[in-house]
Amino acid sequence: MNSLGLDTQSASSLDVMTEDVLRNSEIEGLLLNPKHVRSSVARHLGLDTAGLPMPDHYTEGVVQVMLDAVQHADAPLTEQRLFNWHAALFPLGRSGIVPITVAAWRQGAEPMQVVSGAMGKETVHYEAPPSADVPHQMQLFLDWFNSEPTTDPVLKAAVAHLWFVNIHPFDDGNGRLTRTLTDMLLARADGTPQRFYSMSAAILRDKKNYYDVLEYMGKHGLDITQWLLWFLQTMESAIDTAVEKTHRVVRKSLFWHEHCNIALNERQIKVINRLWDGFEGKLNTSKWAKMTKTSTATALRDIQDLVEKGILRCSNEGGRSTNYELVEE
Repeated sequence: MNSLGLDTQSASSLDVMTEDVLRNSEIEGLLLNPKHVRSSVARHLGLDTAGLPMPDHYTEGVVQVMLDAVQHADAPLTEQRLFNWHAALFPLGRSGIVPITVAAWRQGAEPMQVVSGAMGKETVHYEAPPSADVPHQMQLFLDWFNSEPTTDPVLKAAVAHLWFVNIHPFDDGNGRLTRTLTDMLLARADGTPQRFYSMSAAILRDKKNYYDVLEYMGKHGLDITQWLLWFLQTMESAIDTAVEKTHRVVRKSLFWHEHCNIALNERQIKVINRLWDGFEGKLNTSKWAKMTKTSTATALRDIQDLVEKGILRCSNEGGRSTNYELVEE
């Protein structure tokens, strides 16, 4: 990453941090507004927010949790810091419509269980330690978390992830917070607050196996080899995906540098950027018209102009309509 320009590094980090916030919540079935998340992350990083909406209060809180973790990764993890993060995730003191204990360890005599299935036919996947044991368990965890590492820092991130989620110290939000702690320790390991790969995105892509291996670990004692292998393989997947995206960011930057003197209208610039940013499917006249909110006749003229300028070309794939693709050579 050091070989990239600062603008390219910032763009890559903004993309990854935005995705990390979105996917961390999506793993739990919570869908945030991508534009609100991007706006909040960009504003906190001091980057341009032109054209982006003001984020809502809840999104601001979720983003601040992630940024506090990775931008202050070397600061001690304390009970109060975790409570502050938890409060940001549950500003109304509820999980859905159910009141929960916020900014404090879970309480109550009933068992904390991870279950699935219809009421009366639930399957118990994991039962956490009793609430009375949580303060002591968390003090042991925090002491270890803040101690000087005696093992590889990436392995420490893996162990922290499993340990925290097994304690399940809060009424809700444990999954999101354990992934936040993972990012925090990986930021320490990388020696930079900028993030260039998203573990949460990689976990989401393998969500079933993620929950399967966590359930297996919760039922099979202290041998965590299987978890460590899964974690490292998932991290490798996250880094591989990041490398591919970074190469695309670099190619996009070079493209605009090489074409900076070519006259293009706003519609053309918009669609070209969409193509570079991972447009899914095939580009044709009707999709162009829909994206730019213009007529098909205008869309066709825009496309033909880009073909003549060597920016687009007809793809080799057949179909009822002509499809186009970027010339990336």
